[in-house]
Amino acid sequence: MKPRSPLYPLAAACLFALAAAACSRAPAEPIADPVPPPRRPYDAKTQLEYGDPRPVAPPQRY
Repeated sequence: MKPRSPLYPLAAACLFALAAAACSRAPAEPIADPVPPPRRPYDAKTQLEYGDPRPVAPPQRY
């Protein structure tokens, strides 16, 4: 009978570890940031895409 190489148990352990890692649970989703992102500066392109965000108020009368 031929003696087995010591690499067979190591290869089997590596395959088992890879299979266990593939079946593990996915990481939890990160917690949503409660702070909204800063508003975009209003340049000409932004005004063309989204419209002028600041409506012009009529002049005040006495």
